[in-house]
Amino acid sequence: MSASTAGGGAAPPAVERGRAYICFAYDIGQAIDLAAAERRITADKQRSTIRHQRRAPAYFEYTPAPLRVTQPVAPLRIGGWITEALVDAVLFDFGAVSVRYSIPLHGPLSELRTLSDALYDHPGLLADSRAVVRQLLEAIAPAISRAALADLVEDYALYHLETLSPGCDPRELLAEQRLLLAQMLRAESVALSAQEIDDALSCRIAYGAADLTVVDWNAALVFGPGAEDVLTVLEFANVELLELRFLDDRLDEALDQSYEVLARRFRARFRLEPGRGADLWRIGRLQVDHAMLYEGVNNALKLVGDPYLARVLRLAATRFHL
Repeated sequence: MSASTAGGGAAPPAVERGRAYICFAYDIGQAIDLAAAERRITADKQRSTIRHQRRAPAYFEYTPAPLRVTQPVAPLRIGGWITEALVDAVLFDFGAVSVRYSIPLHGPLSELRTLSDALYDHPGLLADSRAVVRQLLEAIAPAISRAALADLVEDYALYHLETLSPGCDPRELLAEQRLLLAQMLRAESVALSAQEIDDALSCRIAYGAADLTVVDWNAALVFGPGAEDVLTVLEFANVELLELRFLDDRLDEALDQSYEVLARRFRARFRLEPGRGADLWRIGRLQVDHAMLYEGVNNALKLVGDPYLARVLRLAATRFHL
């Protein structure tokens, strides 16, 4: 697997070229008019598309295309690493935004276990990402229907290991460094049980002989060059998880309100009470909102034209219990 040292031993696996992406998903409103938002933003921006690394029909895209905004931020120190001075924010028409930080990777693979532990629930990144979203919200508020930054947030780490040390094959690495890779995915420094290691590495997929993707609930490992499409799909899966959690909370709220209305109606023995119609209208409005959000999230990314990426998204959905 690894290149030999001068003494004949095996050199430890190393990352020659890679990048860690830390994604934070937020809900900022019911819907975003992306064209209006684009007109109000002065930072570098573009309509985001998926850069295909495999053969796929031209019609495979987001519907509608999200708005990607790149803006400068102060670099953050994460242990021995520093984030880049630019951050990407991707706005989706169904009211979500994904903020993505980037950290260049180079050096021994074992160091990434320390990085993953440092990234887990990092308060500085969380606070900075929320500040980025607030700034965006202020800039594009007129383009958002019922603008409001929800408390709920979903974070996810993507480790793109583009080039490994010579002779280092991803599949052999998976077989020989199971504990290390599982610790990276779970952000754990302690020794894990065999069952925990098996579970952490169980959701994996590959397209060719030189690539491999391992998806876990907290992070994913993506081996091989040219994986922007896989990274984009996994980032979207994190947004989908956020929106479905947000929807679940709203449904709980709607159920509680429904019980209250029914209880009042029962106590009144079906007599017309002031405000009863308004209560029913509010519950009906919540039902419509939930249906619109669900349809918006599920129709945003069309993967019928690329079976492999559809399998990647399905794998992430399985791991996230979507």
